[in-house]
Amino acid sequence: MTHSREEGYREALKQAVQRLQKMDPYEAAYKAGCEYRPEEGGGYYTVPFFGQPYTVSFPKIAVRSASGAEADITTCLLILHYLIHAEGVPPADHWIAFRELPDGRVYDAAFLKRSPARLVQAYGTDVKGFAAAAQALGGERIAFGDAAFRFRLLPRLIMAAILHLGDEEFAPSANVVFDAAAGHYLPTEDLAVLGGMLAARLIKAGNV
Repeated sequence: MTHSREEGYREALKQAVQRLQKMDPYEAAYKAGCEYRPEEGGGYYTVPFFGQPYTVSFPKIAVRSASGAEADITTCLLILHYLIHAEGVPPADHWIAFRELPDGRVYDAAFLKRSPARLVQAYGTDVKGFAAAAQALGGERIAFGDAAFRFRLLPRLIMAAILHLGDEEFAPSANVVFDAAAGHYLPTEDLAVLGGMLAARLIKAGNV
């Protein structure tokens, strides 16, 4: 992370903290599909992220993992933005490409490099390795391509990774798609980051 990008992230984090502090925590938790527990002087949200529980204290905002360690700034931003932007709509139960998200075409080229292209490079000829990595991350198999798995990365935010092995005519390809309700829970730029995180964790899970 460059110095200027780090400064930008820290400013974004400051703004997210201020926005969440002004919100009703019970309403925010309800719309986000997570739990809020009151304590003396405040309370805390419990937000599953990539299958792991994180707590978000309120009104003094801090995001921590189950071990009590402070989350990295990218994870903090994604979880706080999720609580801020969640609209409470149910999953749409159909998939859309990244470019179909609001302003998705603006970020599409960068998203393709950050997520699908990396999956092709890692697993383009290794469907078993892809499946093993996806299952290690808690993925649920779905019927697309040569192998595909859906992931509930946040309580109401669902994505899927799809692998096509290719043949004599077509090269291997991959895609990362979103439940059509995803735009009601995170801004498109954050969804691009989340797609990159999913690809990176799939690659790490397979040690490739």
